[in-house]
Amino acid sequence: MLKMGLASASGLSMGGLLTACGGDSGSSSVTSGETVAPSTQISSFALAVLPDTQFYSRYATSSESNQYERHYGNEPYAAQTNWVARNAQALNIPFLIHLGDVVDQVGKPEQWKVADSAMQVLEVAKVPYSILAGNHDVLNDIDYDSDPTKGTDTQRVLANEPYLQWFSARRAQRQATFGARDSTGFHEYHIFKAQDQQFLVLSLSWRISDAGIAWARKVLADHPTLPAILVNHQLLNIAPDAVSPLETGYGKMLWEKLIRDNDQIFMTLNGHHHGGARLTKTNDFGNAVEEMVVDYQMAYQGGNGLMRLYEFDLTNNQIKVLSFSPWVPMKPAETLNAFDRAVLTEPNHSFTINMNFARRFARFNPGFSAGKATVASSLVDQAKALVLKGYTEPAVVTPVAPKDAEDYPKVASTVAHWRFYGGADGAPVVPGTRIADVTGANPLTRDQLNRGGVVGADAGDIVWSSDHHRLSSAPGSVSFLNTDKNAPRLSYFLTDAAAAINAQTFASSGYTIEAFIKINPAWDKAKHAWMNIMTRDGKRGDLPGFIGGDPESPPLLFAISSLREVQWEVVPDIGGQRDAMASWSGEIIAGNWVHIAIVNDPATHDTVMYVEGAPVLRNSSNVAGLATLSASSPWVVGGGSWDGQRADGFFGNIGEIRVASGALPASQWLTARRG
Repeated sequence: MLKMGLASASGLSMGGLLTACGGDSGSSSVTSGETVAPSTQISSFALAVLPDTQFYSRYATSSESNQYERHYGNEPYAAQTNWVARNAQALNIPFLIHLGDVVDQVGKPEQWKVADSAMQVLEVAKVPYSILAGNHDVLNDIDYDSDPTKGTDTQRVLANEPYLQWFSARRAQRQATFGARDSTGFHEYHIFKAQDQQFLVLSLSWRISDAGIAWARKVLADHPTLPAILVNHQLLNIAPDAVSPLETGYGKMLWEKLIRDNDQIFMTLNGHHHGGARLTKTNDFGNAVEEMVVDYQMAYQGGNGLMRLYEFDLTNNQIKVLSFSPWVPMKPAETLNAFDRAVLTEPNHSFTINMNFARRFARFNPGFSAGKATVASSLVDQAKALVLKGYTEPAVVTPVAPKDAEDYPKVASTVAHWRFYGGADGAPVVPGTRIADVTGANPLTRDQLNRGGVVGADAGDIVWSSDHHRLSSAPGSVSFLNTDKNAPRLSYFLTDAAAAINAQTFASSGYTIEAFIKINPAWDKAKHAWMNIMTRDGKRGDLPGFIGGDPESPPLLFAISSLREVQWEVVPDIGGQRDAMASWSGEIIAGNWVHIAIVNDPATHDTVMYVEGAPVLRNSSNVAGLATLSASSPWVVGGGSWDGQRADGFFGNIGEIRVASGALPASQWLTARRG
């Protein structure tokens, strides 16, 4: 399953919210789901929060085929800021917070233009906002855990940084709430007023230095009575279960150097890590600090326009959180599917924090009060009603499990269909074992051990398994074990040198490739990054006209990246100069089965990858066919090659793979049923 997506047809992970430690500090009790609006007026305001917008900026550009505009007629980033601009007055939104990763590729001006235009909407509407640079927004992206001393704000050539050119201190000064920036120009603070009270937003960009922390501490010291929200791109992470909070080294550093002894900081917000989670910590004064991470970039369509609203109900001493998409209801009805959700209801995306504000702020602001009750009802409830007005979410169709091993659509265009089952659980798939092709034309054979530079492989490195995807009618799989790219140790299957599929390129017909896979829960980036589900043998640099990178790679890569993304990268079957083109999924959760379908249209040659039925955002256009080095270059399942030597073996389970000529609709995929 995708970490953000695909735990259910909803497209977002389910699970409980982990509440954490904390004393009687006026905070930490949590409820989730619907809240009942008070019958009397309340004192309340709402903050809008934009998580990582990087893919919205990238895939709204001409260099990425204007994918949003082309498919939906509009773009999510502009939809988000326009919604806030239109509703700021009605929903009492005095301020918007951006969590960083404004763009995906820092050196692409076209992406900065998309972000520039979207944020200008707020400036024209006089809605103040804070913004910061994420790791994708700086030229030298070094993670704290890899090297805590390098890549900080003070080690940059400021004149070269695109972020400072597009979102300069001069631009920030246009905000009515703006306080100042530090000497590097990367960190800023704002003071906004709501319900007769003032709040401070301290917004810190990627990899703050000790000098930057000293600046932040001085900002707090200069405004000793103001409750503060600390905004940072990376602070809190999310555990592999996709719902529980996980502390980072960088977050712990900020806690020690900035947060724990500054009682004003009652809340932190960050993006960077995919999903949503919350942690309550107790500071040096016995008071709660609410840490929250939210980032939807790995959800459907790069986030599907999802953002948040934080309502501060000062009357009822609550912070109510709404995760919603103003973009989904704007999409044409015919494009909607089960992954289009305008409002999220899972407890890690929709929840309420009980916080007695006067008690929590009493130590540094004893005069804090709720202010005038000028709001008719809960702003979160009002916002939800606005988003859902006139919109009906698509019906979720429950997939039907197969009745037997033949309960799948047989298609005449099938070129090869390999179903990996038949042996006893845990028994080795001995070298030389043949895996039948349903068509009879292209069987696979487990290659003999330790060929092509492989070291240390054993017969037990591929075993039979009864484990399989719930929608696969094949009642088993093969499990690839003990893979280590550094040895290199791997085992794999090959087509025969004379197999008909070796010569096929699908240039005029298009194609559909399907696979059921499960990444082993013990997956380790150091051993298994870039492991191959399937490739075609040969070096793509030997193809006539090839001008791209990694000439040592095969002409086809169906692989899992270092970030556990599915990579479909192919060299097209065309004359003249050519480069490899790729489609990418979001992060895949290890230990869960996923169905992957890659569909190439014979007319447009657009390639779309689907994971668990959902089309991914990062697809490729105008890719005709699949190049081959020769009619005797085999297809490889469970392994690949680099510079002519075997490499990058799979670690996990493969259930069945089907290759068909033509673009098959979902009704003919292996996840559908016969008839």
